[in-house]
Amino acid sequence: MPMPGYVFKDGGPIPDSELKEREQFQQLNESNSSTAFDTPTTSTTSLLTDINNNAPPTESHALANADHEVRGASQQNYAVAKGEGEDEVRNLGWFEHPNNIAPLVGGLPNEELWTLIRRFNKQMYHVKATAKQPLGGLDLYTVDEDEFSPDKLRSNVERLYMTVIIGLMGLGKHVARLRSWREPRRTGAFCAVYALAWILDFLLPTIFTTLIALVIYPPSRPILFPPAPLALVNSKTGGVQSPQAGVLGSHDSATGAPETHQGMAVEQEAHNFVSGIGSIALSSAAGKHEQGDPESDPLDKSVPDPTRLATAGAEAKVSAAGATPGVHHDKTKQPMEEAMWSNMRPIMHVVGDIADGWERFANALSPTPPFPAEAPRLRLAGCLVPLVAISILTTSEMVVKGTSFAIGLGFFGDPIIWRALDLLNTNFPHWQKLLEIRNTILKGIPTNAQLTITLLRIGEANKAPLPPPPSSDQPPPSHPKSLNGDDLTLDATDSEIHEAIHEDPNEKLVSDAAAAEKPKHRHGEHILGFFKGTTKTGVEAKFGVDKVKAKVGSSTAKNHLGILPKASEQIASGPVDFKARYHGHKGWIYISTIGAVPSVSFSRRAYDSSVDEEISDAVFSVPIQDIKELKKVGGLGWKSKLVVGWATGKTVADGLEITDKSGNVWRLTAIRLREELFNRLVAMGSQKWESW
Repeated sequence: MPMPGYVFKDGGPIPDSELKEREQFQQLNESNSSTAFDTPTTSTTSLLTDINNNAPPTESHALANADHEVRGASQQNYAVAKGEGEDEVRNLGWFEHPNNIAPLVGGLPNEELWTLIRRFNKQMYHVKATAKQPLGGLDLYTVDEDEFSPDKLRSNVERLYMTVIIGLMGLGKHVARLRSWREPRRTGAFCAVYALAWILDFLLPTIFTTLIALVIYPPSRPILFPPAPLALVNSKTGGVQSPQAGVLGSHDSATGAPETHQGMAVEQEAHNFVSGIGSIALSSAAGKHEQGDPESDPLDKSVPDPTRLATAGAEAKVSAAGATPGVHHDKTKQPMEEAMWSNMRPIMHVVGDIADGWERFANALSPTPPFPAEAPRLRLAGCLVPLVAISILTTSEMVVKGTSFAIGLGFFGDPIIWRALDLLNTNFPHWQKLLEIRNTILKGIPTNAQLTITLLRIGEANKAPLPPPPSSDQPPPSHPKSLNGDDLTLDATDSEIHEAIHEDPNEKLVSDAAAAEKPKHRHGEHILGFFKGTTKTGVEAKFGVDKVKAKVGSSTAKNHLGILPKASEQIASGPVDFKARYHGHKGWIYISTIGAVPSVSFSRRAYDSSVDEEISDAVFSVPIQDIKELKKVGGLGWKSKLVVGWATGKTVADGLEITDKSGNVWRLTAIRLREELFNRLVAMGSQKWESW
C-alpha cells in the first residue's frame, strides 16, 4: 500500500493505434467546434473549462478551478498542477487509515467530507450530459422526466429523514427546552422580550428581526439556541434522558446509537425508517426495479416476488372470510395498482424537492468551502427586511381584509386566474421554472449532491482525487462519544449527564449474560438452515453453469462472471486503476490524463505504474470529454440479489455503463470500486450533468 502523497504516472495501457485516434479526435474538434462537449487538447485541469469560450461551464467548475485561500491536501501544489508535473496523479491516502490522512479540503473536516461522499454514492445512479445552461448556475439537478423506481423513492425518503425530519426533531426539542423552564435565564429572557413586543404591538417585527440576526450573524445561534445532543433531550419534559440506544454514541441521531464514522448512525436510522413504512416502502427497501437491473436475468425471473407477500396476505384473509369473490374476479385490482404506481413519480419528486430545498437553506445559512460564506446569508436577510417594514406598517384590519379578499378571489376568480395563466404560458413558457426558489433567492446555493461534485472536481482539477470514505467491518465502539458537560446548558448535574450518556451497568450485565448464553436450536432454525444450504448450493451451481455458458458465448452469463468476489481477493486499487471485467474477461480500467486526450480505457493485463512504457494494448479507450452518459448497473436483478445475499452472505460487485457522444455503450462489470470509479469520471470533464 503506497503512503499518502505517492505519485502515479498514470499513462495507463494506451494502445498503439491511439495515435491515429487522437488525430481523428483533433480533426473532429476542429470540424465540430460548436458542440457542447469538444475534446480538449490540454491537461485534466482544462477539462473543467468550456473550450468554446474558455470559461467554466458552471459555477461548480469555476469554484473547482479557483485559487482558494484556505487549502487542504487536495488543493496543494496548485501551481504545479497547472504547469509542471501535470501528468502526475497524487495518491492522498486511498484506503489508508483515516488518522493517517491529512485534511483534504480547506475548512472542511475529513469526516464531514466523507459523509457527503457516502451519501452522494447512495443518491446518484444515472447522469446524462446536457448542452443546456442550468438556470441556477449549478449542474447535477434532477430532471422532471426522471423515471420512478422504489429504490429512488427509498433514497429520497432517507434524505428526507436525515435533513427535514431530524431538523424538525431538533426544533421540537429546542421548543421543549424553552417551555420547560429548566433553563430559567434563557426562557425568562425569551418570555420578557415576547411580552414586551406583545404589549407594544411589535411582535411580528421582533420575530423577523430575530430571524435576520440568526441568518446574518452565526455566533448568535448558539447563544439563543445552545446545542445539545439530540438523543439526550426529552421531547416532552425538555430535560435530560437516557438515549434510546442505551449509550450516547452519536450527537446528531435520534437514538444516539454508536457509529464507526461520523454520520453513519443517522444514515442507519434513515434506512430503518424507510424499512418500517407500508407496502410501497417494502418495495423501496427491497430495491425493486433497482437502477440498472439487467434486462435479461434468468435467475431473477425464476425467483418469486417478495413484495407481493403483503397484498397476497390481505387477499388470503378476505378469501378465508368469504366476504368477496376470488382475486380473479376482482376487476379493480389491476387498475388501482397501475394508478398507484403511476402517481408515485410526482410523490417521489415532491419528497426529493423538499429534501433539496432543506439542503439549500442549510448550505445558505452555513456555507461549506469553497462556496462563498457572506453572499447567501445577505440575500436571505434581504428577503426578510421587507417583511419587517410590512409588519410595521400593516394593521390587523388590513391583514383580515387582504386574507378575505384572497380567499374570495381564489374561489370566484377561476376564469380570471386561468386566462392569466394561459397568457403567461403563451408569452413565458418557462415562467414556473424561473420563479422556483432554487432559481431565485437560492440561486447558486448547492444541494449536498452539487456540493459533493464540486469538492470532487477540486481534487480532479489539482490531480489529487479525493480518497473514498473509510469502511470498517468492525462494530462501532460501545463507549459514549466525547461530550463537554460545561458547554451544555441543560438543567442537570454532571453526575446525571454522566449516568444518562453511559450504558446502565445492570442492563449491560443482562445483555452480556444473554449473549454468552448458548442459544437453543429450534426446529424452524434447522429447517431454515437446510433451505439456506440448499439455496447456496443452487446459487453456486448456477454460477458454475454461467462459466460454461460464457465460454459458449452467452452475453448474460459473461456479465455474471466475477460478480461474487472471493473474500481473499484484494480490494485496494485506484485512483488510477480499477479491477473490473469486460465481456466477462478480467482486466483493469485505467484513467489516463497523459497526453492530448485524457481518457478511460480497459486492458486485460495489469499495468505497472513504475514502468514508463506501455505494457499492453487497451481493448477500448474513451476520451473523457466524449462521455455523454454514466449509468450504474446491477450485477444481478434485485430478487436475485436478495437470494444470493441471504444464501452466500457475499456482496455482489456491480457494474457501470459508459456511453459516448456517438451512442457507443461500454458495459463494465464486477467493479468492486464502482462508486469510486463513477465519482472520478463524473468529476473530471467539463460536462454539465443532469440526474436521471
